[in-house]
Amino acid sequence: MASLTVSLPDDLASQIRAQEKELPRILALGLRELNAGAQSGFDGAADVLEFLAALPAPEEILQLRPSPRLAVRVAELVEKSRAFEMSPDDEEDWEKYEYLEHLVRMAKAAARLKLASSSHDG
Repeated sequence: MASLTVSLPDDLASQIRAQEKELPRILALGLRELNAGAQSGFDGAADVLEFLAALPAPEEILQLRPSPRLAVRVAELVEKSRAFEMSPDDEEDWEKYEYLEHLVRMAKAAARLKLASSSHDG
């Protein structure tokens, strides 16, 4: 196991001392959160996935639209693609957005089927 010395503000140091046994877990969680936030190329995707994970009603799923932030990023990628200026990171982001769009289309198709079957049952 490695040892590390850090300089911290006094108030933060006292908070850490109170949680000293949990420090490795706290740091791991913090780094995971920091790294997730650094993946800005996938902006807006978390919003969509969290929405779907909440198991919304079929009507809500059919109303789902990309956030302005997501729409802007996709538009940027479309323009870069048309101009043949996509970097490897852009290509990776595009693939992620294509998969996200696929998931949303599947959710909307399932929502339409559910609504259609419920209108026939009633």
